[in-house]
Amino acid sequence: MPEIILLSVFFLTLIITKLRSKEYKFAFSGRVAMAAMLVTTGLAHFAFAKGMAMMLPDFIPFRMMVVYITGILELLAAVGLLLPRYVKLTGRLLIIFFVLLLPANIYAAINHVNLQTATYDGDGPGYLWFRIPLQAFFIGWVYLSSIKPSIVIWKLSA
Repeated sequence: MPEIILLSVFFLTLIITKLRSKEYKFAFSGRVAMAAMLVTTGLAHFAFAKGMAMMLPDFIPFRMMVVYITGILELLAAVGLLLPRYVKLTGRLLIIFFVLLLPANIYAAINHVNLQTATYDGDGPGYLWFRIPLQAFFIGWVYLSSIKPSIVIWKLSA
């Protein structure tokens, strides 16, 4: 679901910016799309807190608090991506955040955690074949839209 939001908002923003400014603004559209995705996933930390807490191993203390804090961090990152002064810093921190989330996703997959229903009937380890490349995709997306946007700046005028 987050990847659908990311791509949908990206293409919508790309079209709108092309119509308004006569050029494609890939990096800007990428940041807007990532911000929209982060708002969605950040709010999910509150809507599905119990299931998300199950994604963390038992040895991690205050798991519900960790879920809430990471949800707040995602919401703050969404704002940071839209504030020009903080884009690069937010991008770097977001990449670290995505790397740190990967072990929780691996743990959840191994233990068949279904975060939406807070049960142990999730997709399981096969899900990692999708999730790990998706996480790498998110990292690349943030890098290209926030840290090195000059790589994707193309002026395609009509």
